[in-house]
Amino acid sequence: MPVYVQHEILARVGDVFNAEALWQAPGLALFARRPLLRDLLERSPREQRGRAATRCFSHVTLMLPQDDVDDDRHLTRGARVRDLAQSLQALHQKDFGDLLGGDEVRYHVVGADAVAPGEVKVKFGHAVYLPAPAEQVLYTVTSSRDSAIWQPVCAVYPNQRLTLVGQDPADATFAVPGWPFGGEGGILLINDGADAPIEVQVRPKDALECQFDAANGYYVIRSKRGTGDTAGQRLLLKISRAAAAPAALAPGTQSAPPARAPSVWKPRAAVADSEMTAMPLAAGPVPEAASLQPENDATYAPVARHRITLAALALPRLSRYRDTGAQSLEVGLGAGLAPGAPATDSVIRFAVDDADEVHAITAAGRQRVTVPSQFAPLDGGRVQLHAVPAQMADRYAALLGVDHGPTLPAAAGTRLVFGRGMPALGALRVLDAPQFLRLQDGSAAASADRLGLSRNAFSWEAAGDGLRIVRLSESQALFHLDGDLQLVAQVLEATQDRPYLVPPGHHLVAGHYVLRFDA
Repeated sequence: MPVYVQHEILARVGDVFNAEALWQAPGLALFARRPLLRDLLERSPREQRGRAATRCFSHVTLMLPQDDVDDDRHLTRGARVRDLAQSLQALHQKDFGDLLGGDEVRYHVVGADAVAPGEVKVKFGHAVYLPAPAEQVLYTVTSSRDSAIWQPVCAVYPNQRLTLVGQDPADATFAVPGWPFGGEGGILLINDGADAPIEVQVRPKDALECQFDAANGYYVIRSKRGTGDTAGQRLLLKISRAAAAPAALAPGTQSAPPARAPSVWKPRAAVADSEMTAMPLAAGPVPEAASLQPENDATYAPVARHRITLAALALPRLSRYRDTGAQSLEVGLGAGLAPGAPATDSVIRFAVDDADEVHAITAAGRQRVTVPSQFAPLDGGRVQLHAVPAQMADRYAALLGVDHGPTLPAAAGTRLVFGRGMPALGALRVLDAPQFLRLQDGSAAASADRLGLSRNAFSWEAAGDGLRIVRLSESQALFHLDGDLQLVAQVLEATQDRPYLVPPGHHLVAGHYVLRFDA
């Protein structure tokens, strides 16, 4: 395998800012001198014909002891660093001008804590590139172990043809955070110009395998050898074209949220149910429910088994409940990706804060995520964060899909009541515990269900043509979503005499819960 990155150390250097001392030893004592920068470039040409060099490398990075670079910045505002780069550039141009092939000579001098006093580390090679001052980024490369927490790896510029990423920056252009494969190999990025897609290859080919996940837009890298610490490990690599990125707010800023009526905790007393729930004021009129044509009962077999399934969790906008002291709501997904209390052994956690920002949390850290998004924290396991229909966006920040949510039977002809005061259906209310909601004083609330779910929210009765809904609380917001989680209507009128019909495969949203009726 070719050496894509040459990494050498110049030792016993009296003055690390002396360009002539780093470039070439004085005199003709050829057998006694140490190999210096000129010798290294001469011994490792970019191209050669036979033994004769026909082209040399022109981009070189020098790493000096960090203390020396800091002292220079303090005393001369970095003048010695700039002089060193300019002097080496001139020496390079003078001695190798006929081997440059029109390439521009560029030097970059930085400090590094790993460099010992009196040493200088040199880095050049096929995969070492220094961008021009005005050159714009063409691609950005990020990596992840769980598809939730993405960390920056490097940028790729239009004229940067080869980039090698791996474990050690000494053997690669850039190190990948959390690289799980040890020194087994690296990932080579080949850029043949702005009009061609970037090519991804593994080096060496027998060490790693790389597959592109088109559905998620990233590469999945695994070890082929599958032994030792690298067995079963994977790395996700995402390459994003910078020019295609949409305009975004500056880091740390966000658009001003619309004004909303605050909510308050209600004292628990023997009063109406609606007074015992933290309920926001209605944002405005909502179109009436669209009429639905019921299906023919005869199309359903008498032995059909009706079920109510928790299909998603509606993550609330906590800014609506700021007066309650609610600071964050956090949900954990375990090894089976079923929802539960957030814990250190959760595969992935999702949190929404009082600024209505949604974050993903894994062992790799915490990161704000956009909505909608899809995650693959486990092989073969997908987690979908759905966008909220526009008519519900003032209440909810996201819909967290639950592929393995609890399911309860819904016997035909039996009317059941759903709400935080009804323990019979408590298995569907997975957030009814103090671990999920944190208050501003650091304590845990009694139950997250107090945000937006009445003690008696609604009742349902399963039938062949759908789920017949009756509103039991005037303050309870109910939303009807179709099979794709798109809004059909807000349920405003649903009485015992005229119940609201939710067809099979559709969803009903109440509080944090998106319930699907299956028949």
